[in-house]
Formats: sequence, C-alpha cells, structure tokens
Amino acid sequence: MNSVNTNVGAMAALQNLNATNSALATTQNRINTGLKVASAKDNGAIWAIAQNQRATSQSLDSVKESLQRGSSTVDVAIAAGESISDLLLQMKSKALAASDATLDTNSRVALNDDFKSLRDQIQKAVDNAEFNGANMIKSGGTTVMALANADGSQYITIQAADLSLGSAAMTDSGPGAGVIDDTSSIATASMAHDMIATVNAAIVNVSSALSKLGTGSKSLSAHLDFVGKLQDTIDAGVGNLVDADLAKESAKLQALQTKQQLGLQALSIANQSSSMVLGLFR
Repeated sequence: MNSVNTNVGAMAALQNLNATNSALATTQNRINTGLKVASAKDNGAIWAIAQNQRATSQSLDSVKESLQRGSSTVDVAIAAGESISDLLLQMKSKALAASDATLDTNSRVALNDDFKSLRDQIQKAVDNAEFNGANMIKSGGTTVMALANADGSQYITIQAADLSLGSAAMTDSGPGAGVIDDTSSIATASMAHDMIATVNAAIVNVSSALSKLGTGSKSLSAHLDFVGKLQDTIDAGVGNLVDADLAKESAKLQALQTKQQLGLQALSIANQSSSMVLGLFR
C-alpha cells in the first residue's frame, strides 16, 4: 500500500539502523575500556566472578607484604646470629690461649680484656637485631607470623630464638655446666679452661638456632614466590573473563561503520518512497 502516513520501509530501515548504532556503541566502549565486561549490566554473572577474583588478587598483595616483612625480620636475625657465631669463635680462641698456665700476667689480662670486649659485642648485636620494631633474638623476642593466604586463616610461623647473654643458647648443659653472661671472663687458667666447653656449647646452640631461622627464611621466600605466581594466574584468569579481543573488536568496528552508512542510505531511500506518491497526481 502506498501511504504518506505509514512508511513501513522507513520503519524497518530505522530499526536496523538503531540496532547497528547500538552494536557500534558497544564495540566502541569495548575498544575504549579494553573490556568486554566493564560493568554488571554487560554480563552480571561474569562481572561478579571477576570482582571476586579481583578481591582475592588484591588481598594477595597484603599477603606478599606480610611475607616480605617477615622475611626481612628473619634475615636481620640471621645476620646478627652469624655475627654472634663469629664472635663466639673468637672467644673460643681467646679462652684456649688463656688456658695456658704458663702465660704471664700481662698476656692474661690482655686476653681477658679481648674476651670481655667480644662478650659485650654479642649483647650489642642482639640488641640491634631489630626490623620494623621486631627483634627475634633478644630475651622475649618476637615470633614471626606471616600471612599465608588471602582470607587470613593460615600463617607461616617462625619461632624466636633467644641468643642474648645468659640465655639457654649461651649455656653448657653438660657436666660442670657454665653460662656466658655479662660477668663471664677468663681471668685465670682454670676459668679459661672451663670457658672453652661453655663457648663450644654456645657455638653449637647458636648454629642450631640459625639453622632453624634459615629454614624459616627459605619457607617465607618459597611461599612468596608461590603467592606471586598465584596472583599472576588469578589476574590472567580475570583477563580471560573480561578483557576484549581488540583485534576482533577492530574488525567488528569497521564492519559496523560500513553497516551504519548502508543503513543511513537505506533509510534515505525509504523516506523518498512517499514522494513517489506525488507522481500519481500529476
């Protein structure tokens, strides 16, 4: 039917043009944001899954920070413990030299002064082995508890090890047990002889404590690597869900722009059909 009131062809062309414009707007938005699911209205289910995974990934940032703090605290404790172990080796050498009963008084005094200086350096190393307010090797030291997962339900625990003067680590538990404290000296050959066994026991105890701290440090480092890989995998998974294929969108944009131009021409042709009615009245 020829009618100037109702142009069916124009209505069909307009509907198609509107659909093309809508698809074009969607494609342009994907190109602008780089996302095929940028909001809940794009795809509610996928958006919700992606948000949950983003929350997990961001939580893992806190886990990594906790592990890094813990690792630094343990590493500081290990560095101080190694210094203490070196000081004990020097103290053993001084005690062994002082155990010689034929030493003259001046030599014994000099060895004892060196021994006491090394002894005092142990406590200084203990007191300064602090990172971010945490000291693992002082009396009542801090036990490291680093976050291990995103929901805070698991921890990696590294026990403190007291290496201060007078502690169990500085004590010989064998016969004639002795202890290295702030009064220890090698002023006589007998005291020096007894101190050799005490220093030997301290060396063993400190080495054992350092071994445990070293194992803990390795655990933190290994878990930090795992968390980093886990976070990368989660981020990649989120990208698979919501990222737009820009090569595909680029090709689609070209097609839609062409389709839009054709739609405009189709609408223009359809709108001219009403003018053809005038020919009937000439």
